[in-house]
Amino acid sequence: MLLDLGITNYNNRNIAQNNHLLSKSLSSIVSLRLLLALLYTSVTIVAALFVGYEGRQFYLLIFLIFNQFLASFILYLRSNLSGLHYFKTDSIISVLDRFIMIVICGLLLWGGVTEKSFQIEWFIYAQTAAYLFTLVVSFGIVYSKAQFLKLKFDRTYFIAILKKSYPFALLSLLMAFYYRIDSVMLERMLPDGKLQAGIYAHGFRILDAAAMFAFLYASLLLPMFSRMIKQKKSIHQLTLFSFLLLIVPVVGITFASYFYRTEIIDLLYHQHVDTSATIFGILILCFLGISTSYIFGTLLTANGNLRKLNFMAVGGVIVNITLNFIFIPKYFALGSAIASLVTQTFVAILQVLLAKKIFKFSINLKQIAIFVLFIVGVFLFSMFSVDLDFNWIYKFIAILVFTMILAFLLRLIHLKVLVDLLKNGDEI
Repeated sequence: MLLDLGITNYNNRNIAQNNHLLSKSLSSIVSLRLLLALLYTSVTIVAALFVGYEGRQFYLLIFLIFNQFLASFILYLRSNLSGLHYFKTDSIISVLDRFIMIVICGLLLWGGVTEKSFQIEWFIYAQTAAYLFTLVVSFGIVYSKAQFLKLKFDRTYFIAILKKSYPFALLSLLMAFYYRIDSVMLERMLPDGKLQAGIYAHGFRILDAAAMFAFLYASLLLPMFSRMIKQKKSIHQLTLFSFLLLIVPVVGITFASYFYRTEIIDLLYHQHVDTSATIFGILILCFLGISTSYIFGTLLTANGNLRKLNFMAVGGVIVNITLNFIFIPKYFALGSAIASLVTQTFVAILQVLLAKKIFKFSINLKQIAIFVLFIVGVFLFSMFSVDLDFNWIYKFIAILVFTMILAFLLRLIHLKVLVDLLKNGDEI
């Protein structure tokens, strides 16, 4: 939070609507981010001293602070690229650091370059190298699109930026609360809290990984929505198409994961498989609400409805914490999973209703009926697949294939539009 304070999301929307401001904002925001990095470093070190970090812990922490700064700075630079609608370039940059990490760690693990056991320091050094390389590449690309001459330490401009960006920061903080506070409450409220939090984490980390797919998708939509709203273009078709393009595979992944929850958990873990599978089955249903929120929340963010979104997020925090207090003592980790599902569904419904009201979306009963038929069809196919005498992995893949075929047959996704999007994504 201290490293960014909402600047990245604000900048993404601002550059998408005002491309000509890139040079001015780059000179000043880079300077502001350096000051925020000093603040972040100071607060983190003081916190580490307070909790008693020593020696090797401090050594590792300093590198991690630097890595966090690099990662945050890369996200800011990428917001400029996506704001300019260089989506393909942004996509490459988004995976570049991971690719380099995989190469370096792969060589250290299996390349025969050392006979020593893998050290946690090596992982951190590899991360630093990957981030540094990615930062240099992304900065070079952004620099080529702007006229960045010198750092500008303009106090008035800094204050103006922070006033505009803090609602974005507040929204991110509140969403993080109701998305991630469950495991903290589990650990603190129960006598075997650490065990319950670990069991919860078995399923949650899979959901978290899946949600990254929706997050990256939404990050491309923010500048598209922002520019279209600024140019007073209709966003109805883009909203519907982007929602369906995301939710169709999400439905398939969700139902396939639900019906083969035990097999997935058994593949990954060796302890508490049955309990973890039950919890994962509830958590993966959150994927539908999370994905819906990423679409309509992004649309509302692009339109500048941050105040309303923050009120919704506060509501999500209240609902989640209240339900956790009620369910955790009785149902343990399963209670947190139920609280998460209710919260994510609640927030998603509110965002859809608000978007409908603000943008005056019409209700197409035929389209809704087709979508319901699609969900029922995928659910029934997934349920019946359990009784088939095949390896579960093949059945899992079959559900995903059936999902896409059914979506095309019901014309939820038009093949021609999808091909046009893949060919001319930046122009569209």
